Formats: sequence, C-alpha cells, structure tokens
Amino acid sequence: MTTIAFPTLISRPTSYTGLWSWIGTVDHKRIGTLYGVTAFLYFLIGGIEALVIRGQLSTAENDMVSPEIFNQLFTMHGTTMVFMVVMPMSAAFFNWMVPLMIGARDVAFPRLNAFSYWAFLFGTIFLNMSFFLGGAPNAGWFGYANLTGNTYSPGDGVTFWALGLTILGVASLAASFNFIVTILNMRAPGMSLMKMPVFVWMALVTNVLLALAMPVIAVALIQLGLDRVLGTNFFNPLAGGDPVLWQHLFWLFGHPEVYILILPAMGIVSETLPVFSKKPLFGYPAIVLAGAVIGFMGWFVWSHHMFTVGLGPAANSAFTISTMLIAVPTGVKIFNWMGTVWGGKLHLNTSMMFSLGFIAMFVIGGLSGVTHASPPTDAQQQDTYYIVAHFHYVLFGGSILGLFAGGYYWWPKMTGKRLGESFGKWHFWTMLIGFNLTFGPMHWLGLNGMPRRISTYAEGMGWETSNAIATAGAMLIAVSVLIFIINVIRTISSKQEAEDDPWDGRTLEWSIPSPPPAYNFARIPQVKSLDDYWYTKHPELLHDERGEQTESPAPVEEDSHGGGSIHLPSMSYYPFVVAIGMSIGIIGFMEIRVDIPSTDLQLPWLSVVGIVVGMWGLLGWIFEPVTAEGGH
Repeated sequence: MTTIAFPTLISRPTSYTGLWSWIGTVDHKRIGTLYGVTAFLYFLIGGIEALVIRGQLSTAENDMVSPEIFNQLFTMHGTTMVFMVVMPMSAAFFNWMVPLMIGARDVAFPRLNAFSYWAFLFGTIFLNMSFFLGGAPNAGWFGYANLTGNTYSPGDGVTFWALGLTILGVASLAASFNFIVTILNMRAPGMSLMKMPVFVWMALVTNVLLALAMPVIAVALIQLGLDRVLGTNFFNPLAGGDPVLWQHLFWLFGHPEVYILILPAMGIVSETLPVFSKKPLFGYPAIVLAGAVIGFMGWFVWSHHMFTVGLGPAANSAFTISTMLIAVPTGVKIFNWMGTVWGGKLHLNTSMMFSLGFIAMFVIGGLSGVTHASPPTDAQQQDTYYIVAHFHYVLFGGSILGLFAGGYYWWPKMTGKRLGESFGKWHFWTMLIGFNLTFGPMHWLGLNGMPRRISTYAEGMGWETSNAIATAGAMLIAVSVLIFIINVIRTISSKQEAEDDPWDGRTLEWSIPSPPPAYNFARIPQVKSLDDYWYTKHPELLHDERGEQTESPAPVEEDSHGGGSIHLPSMSYYPFVVAIGMSIGIIGFMEIRVDIPSTDLQLPWLSVVGIVVGMWGLLGWIFEPVTAEGGH
C-alpha cells in the first residue's frame, strides 16, 4: 500500500516548554486547567459587571451609568456567567476528573479536546471585542426578537453576540462528543455503567444534553445572523416572520441548558457527601435514574417560560403538568443526599460546607421555580425581579456553590496541595451570607412589582432599602471571592504537600499520585464493584455496606508501566490553528463599525484568510503522527 507523505506544516521540537507547551498540549489535565483558569477570569469579569449593575440600582434615580451601558452590562453579565463561567468550569472538571474516575489514560479524542478549548477561548474573545468595536450586545442574554433586529439594535453588538455564541456552540459540541465516547468506550475493565461514579454519570447526561441542545440554538443564531447581516425576515412580523419563533427555539435550548449548568454540580455533591459523611451514597441507582430522568424531562418544560405569549389553555396546561413533574426526580436527589448525610460521621471541612450550602440554596431555588408552573402566578411574576431571584438561587446558589465544593475537594489531586481550611471557611460564610443578602430581597422586590431590565426607578416605589441591601450583599460576595484568591495564592506559594488520598476517597482518582503523572495510571485498574478503590482499602466494609463478600485483593507487583511502554498522543499545534482560522473567518463576514466618524471596516478578505488558515490546520491535523515517538 502506498503511504501518502504530507509535509510537516509546523516544526515540532523534541521538547515543549513555556507557552508553547500549553498551546500544543493535548493532555486532558492541562486542558482542564486552561478551561478552569479561563472560566475563573471570566467569573471575575462577570462579577465586575454585576457590581456595576448593583451600584446603578442601589439608589433611586441613579445615573452612575447610562441606560445604554446598563443594557450592555446586564446582557454581557448573563451571557458571561452562563456561557463563559459555569459551562467551561464544568468542562474543566470533566477534563480533569472523568478520565481519572473511569481509569483511563486520556480522553477518546485528545486533539478534538484541545480544539474545543481553543474554539471556546477565541469565541469568548470575539464576543468581548464588541465592547471596543462600537458597543456590546444590549438586548438581554436571551436575545428576544424584535429587540435583536437592526431597528432596535442598530450597532454590531447583537451580531457579535450571535456569531460569538455560534463559535462557543462549536466548542461545546466538540467537547460533548469527546466525553460521550470517552465515558462509553474507555472505562476500566469491570466498570459497568452501574459501577460508574455519579459524577461520571452526570457528565454523561450533561454531554448528551449538549450534543442535542446546541444544534437548536445554532439554528436560531444562524437565523438571527442572517436577519441582521443579509436582511432576511425570520423574526420580522411585518414580512411574515414570527418573533415567538425565537422564543420557542431559544427556550427549547434554554431549559435543557439549565440542567447542563446544574447537573455537574449535582454530580460533584454526590461525590463529596459520601466521602465526608463516611458512608456510601444513599440510593445510588435512584440518584442515577433521577439524573437521567431530569435530562429527559428537561425537553418537555420549555414553554413555561412562555406562559404570557398566548399559547392557549391546552399548551399552558401541558407545560404546567410537565413543570410540576420534573420536580419529582429533583426531589429524589435531595432526599438521597439527606439520606447520605443522616447518621454519618460528618467532616465539616470547606468542601462539605459548600456541598451542604448547595443543597439548602438549591432547595430554595427549586421551590420558587415550582411556583412558575402555575400560569396565573407566572403571569404576575414574569419579567419581575422574582425571576432574577429564582434563577440565581438555582445557578449561583446551586451551580457556583457546587463547583466551589468540587474545587476544594479535588484541589489536592490537581495540584498536590490542599487549600487552607481557615480561609476556605471564611470564603464559604461570606459567600453564603452575601449571596442571600443579594438575591433574597429580590423575591419581594419582584412581588412588589419591580420589573427586570430597568436601569433606574423612581423614588417612593418602596424598593430603595431592598436594593441597597442587595448591593451590600454583592459587595460581600466580592469580598468572598477575594478571600478565595488569597487562599489560592497562599496555597500555591506554600511548600506543603498533600497526601495522594487526603480525604480517604472512594473513587479511582485517589489511587494515583497527586498531581497525577502524564499517563495517569501505571496499571489500568480492574474494577469489581461500585466505589472499588474504597473497598480495596477497606475490604472488611464491603459486606456491611453493600451486602457482598469479597476476598482481600492480591498484592500487586511493582511495575511502573504494567509490563510495557505507555504511548501517549503527541502534542499538536493544529487544534489551535483550526480554532483561530474558524474565528478569523467568521469575523470577515461582519461589517464592523468603530468609534471613528464615518468609518466602517468591511473585511471580507478575512473570511478567505480564515478559511485558508483553518484548512491548513485541518490538513496538518489529519496527516500529523498520532503518538509521540517512544513511550513514557
């Protein structure tokens, strides 16, 4: 057979150091770190946007920022926190922990994994460029038509938003396919689906949702981009379009997106509670089934966001029932977590406190959410600050607290060092108190009639005190994040080292050194039961906790490579090249207006440059050798 030789497009040095080692990495752990650091930086940016919003609303008739800047800030705050913070932070944990928890040496498609990160990074940069090129999007992070049309948003901000989210969607799809294949095909021998850790199960459900939901929003974003750039009329009622079509498409994506945001945190809490309660997870099959049911039922509740658009009593009744029913599997999870903690030997460290805080805040957010199942009630709450309170209790009190629980729990595994407990507890209490001060008053602000998306309000409405309290709470949240940053800096600069298994963990990631070697496992583990590593350490507990008998494991001979060489995928710059080519190509389709009088930058040639760069990267990707020479 004739072998086709393709020239190396980028010279590959024998060793990678410094910045190049990060640009060319395909190591799932390094990519997880890149996701985590980037998401945290955007967390800070989104937090600054929130502080300006709260400063503007702290008093009546305030003029700290103009209404236009306010609209840009709340649009970008919502977009940043959903698409640039919670989703990529979950992806950081998926990258780091899924291969370790299933006993794999890497993900199924390492280069596709790297491409997903670089596409995500360039998509976020593209989105935030709008601040400096004529103004950021100002129509709300949900992009309702006809606010997003050229008539009401004449600048380029909404176009940046539509095309930027399209790039982020490509990144999410690449990551989702990768993790689905990794989880289904690369589990350690003996690890059946019902022996997987709950976090891996929630990662699987989340990525299935991503693979199915992102094409829906992609269709809507393409239609919006065509309306704005080429003058089509998908959402223009004067030309036969339908603005409600956008709402259907957006919320058909948007409600599964809620579970994309919350299920990873649920998976984290399902891992931390058993470890710090010194008990197995209560009702493992029920909690796995509940996660799968949530993922399935999430597709049948989207129109409870649309009770006020006039769909009619039949549709409203159907979505009322589905919205009430989806509370059932969520309740199953909560009772399973309570059963896990009940009677346990609790270790109230920072990770455990964040996990318990997650449960309490998520219950509040869930209860306020169920009230939206009633169309008459929802008609009063719609577009008020009651809605803002609800989804922040779910997505901050839920997702963010859960992600911090995972950060404190897995930090020793990722870095070989433990975050300080005293600083950690200060972080937890200031964040929990600040969170409730910020978003608790929004419940009664909404019930008292304060609408969303207003940049100021008149004196005498009775909203001043509650808004002042909310602003003080937001400042306390900022203090809590500062405490966390100080804790991280102190920990990184310290010389203390954590044990490989500091928590007496139950899952496979704790069986290897901290931080893990490049190959993860010197020997691929043989899994015999759920929580196999725990019962390997404590075989006498298997009968008591699982009702099973087992023999003590035979001693394993030391063999650093399992009897052979370990081959790892070679580093590659091509995912970076493809991602940047795709982003440049999209920029070329825009007519960018900059803040210089009578200046429009029309850059169609950039599309050609982007396509050439992207194809160059793809060809190099296809013909580059798959594995590095030699073994590890």
